[in-house]
Amino acid sequence: MKRDAHAAQNTRSVEFGVSLPSRGPLAKARTLTRLARKAEALGFACVTVSDHVVLPTRTSSPYPYHPSGHMPGGAQQDYLEPLVLMGWLLASTRRLRVGVSVLVVPYRNPVVTAKQLAVLDVLSGGRVFVGCGTGWWPEEFEALQAPPFAARGAVTDEYIRLMVELWTKDTPAFEGKYYRIRDVTMLPRPVQTPHPPIWIGGHTAPAIRRAGELGDAWHPIGLRPPAGLTPDEYAEKAREVRGHAARVGRDPDAVRLTFRAPLEVWPTRGSKKHPRDEGPALLRGPAVKVIQDIRTYQAVGVRSFVFDVVGQDPEDIVGTMERFAREVRPAVARRR
Repeated sequence: MKRDAHAAQNTRSVEFGVSLPSRGPLAKARTLTRLARKAEALGFACVTVSDHVVLPTRTSSPYPYHPSGHMPGGAQQDYLEPLVLMGWLLASTRRLRVGVSVLVVPYRNPVVTAKQLAVLDVLSGGRVFVGCGTGWWPEEFEALQAPPFAARGAVTDEYIRLMVELWTKDTPAFEGKYYRIRDVTMLPRPVQTPHPPIWIGGHTAPAIRRAGELGDAWHPIGLRPPAGLTPDEYAEKAREVRGHAARVGRDPDAVRLTFRAPLEVWPTRGSKKHPRDEGPALLRGPAVKVIQDIRTYQAVGVRSFVFDVVGQDPEDIVGTMERFAREVRPAVARRR
């Protein structure tokens, strides 16, 4: 049975997901299976994994997601390929949606990528969504012999349009600058109609334009480098996303607003683990503070949250997930 993915994702409800560790010491089958199944048991809507294929040992570009400019753990660490990992997680769960946050679209042949995602969607009964980004690491582009780094934005736009063509047409045909295809079929089609939801990552002007023109959702990362995206900042960029959607004749409200950010829900006072310094950081603190922070983001339109749960110990991660489900979610589960 086909699933109308876009009707489902654009309801007025708010949903919560968890980003799983794709690299480093926690990127192990037992740990990932445990965390995914725990997320499903606790009623989280989705989990996501991230994307790198190789980790360059010499680089001209600082790692953008850490203040030091260096990837924690360095180049000598495991990094699980996201599409393969998605298949494992989908097979390990029954209801949980699984996505990639985000797939670096220019790294892979777009026809093969579209085929893999379609098969994952069929085998899972329609539980796939795909975050799409352009990438930031020139040396990884070179190592993969991907299209030129300078053209990555245009390539990403074209590949997304090509994948949609392949997912939705009986006899797809595409004539682009970077890819041409005709006189083929590509079956099976995804279970979700018209196709698995496309979440556009990034907060820059090109990413915001791409989200408005091509995305089913805007999916920026905030509250850590390179973007803060406080509620006021998020609201301004969300207006730009919707402005781009309107400019190309799309319904601006059809672009779901999502937000990926670190989460830390502290244990109740009196616990030995309760921190002393509550600090001003958004989405970090006791449950009552996290509730207020989420409500503030809800007020500017965020409908899907994906949390990078703070911690390197699986027990701590599970504890935060449990506290969120028990103490935070009941207060914020409905749109305000």
